Amino acid sequence: MKRLGLDNFLLALLAMILLAYLWPHVGEENGPLPLEEITTYGVSLIFFFYGLRLSPAKLKAGLSDWRLHLVVQLSTFLLFPMLVFLANLLLGRGENQLLWLGVFYVAALPSTVSSSVVMVSIAGGNIPSAIFNASISSLIGVFMTPLWMGLFMSTSSAAEMDLGSIILKLMLQVLLPVTLGVLLNKRFGAFAERQKGRLRLFDQTIILLIVYSSFCDSFAREMFKGFSAQQLLMLGGAMVALFFLVFWLIHLLGNLLGFSRENRITSIFCGSKKSLVHGTVMSKVIFPDANIVGIILLPLMLYHALQLIAASILAQRMARQQTNLEVSSA
Repeated sequence: MKRLGLDNFLLALLAMILLAYLWPHVGEENGPLPLEEITTYGVSLIFFFYGLRLSPAKLKAGLSDWRLHLVVQLSTFLLFPMLVFLANLLLGRGENQLLWLGVFYVAALPSTVSSSVVMVSIAGGNIPSAIFNASISSLIGVFMTPLWMGLFMSTSSAAEMDLGSIILKLMLQVLLPVTLGVLLNKRFGAFAERQKGRLRLFDQTIILLIVYSSFCDSFAREMFKGFSAQQLLMLGGAMVALFFLVFWLIHLLGNLLGFSRENRITSIFCGSKKSLVHGTVMSKVIFPDANIVGIILLPLMLYHALQLIAASILAQRMARQQTNLEVSSA
């Protein structure tokens, strides 16, 4: 199952959705559990520990490949949103705007950190540059994600958002803890690295609680009532198509720019991934209406699961190809 990207965390996500469907009133807003307070403080701790493990030395190691960085960041924050924006103009037609909002939210998010670096490592790419791009993407996303969402929501039938307030909240809840963590990296970074297994478990627990509470609110108010199984299958197919389209376009651009094999691998894996961590935690700030968050997170969770499966298969295939080349050349 791990070879296909189906790990315990993905199964736990599905379990949270099932629990929310069976007992929505337990975790909904103003319910018996203080999930709002727990997840709010949990989010800040996630990014503090992330900053604590963010070594300045690792970031400096990947600074020189500026063309690679440009391709990754433009793919993440320009190519993705433009593709979905054009698709919405051509196919949206005023229907299922909440799902379109969720799909655009996926497109506006930063790249994921851990899985991008893991996939680059498996495929034999440029690991220092992968660490640099994934980390910088997370920080850029604090500003770019709400800016893109504000643009999309102002041109669709979705409600408008208070952009200044959202960016301020994200800076306090995300950027400030990351900055504090980076400043303390020299003193506590080694300790955080030794505890990365436990910190990862903490991250996943907070994400599961956010997903559970979000879907509780949506199920309690019957927000999914108007969506058929066919629509959800089509949504999953659209997420797969989006991943492979971006993957192919970045691969093509890397060839045109004459990237080495290592940099080409780094660009396609870092530029085509989207972060479930940032998506779930930012949703608490960007979408204050808890009733719709479950629907908005649905495309992200589909994309997250499918990108892991597809990327795992592709990374292992690239690794085998490189091994075969080395054997044949020897």
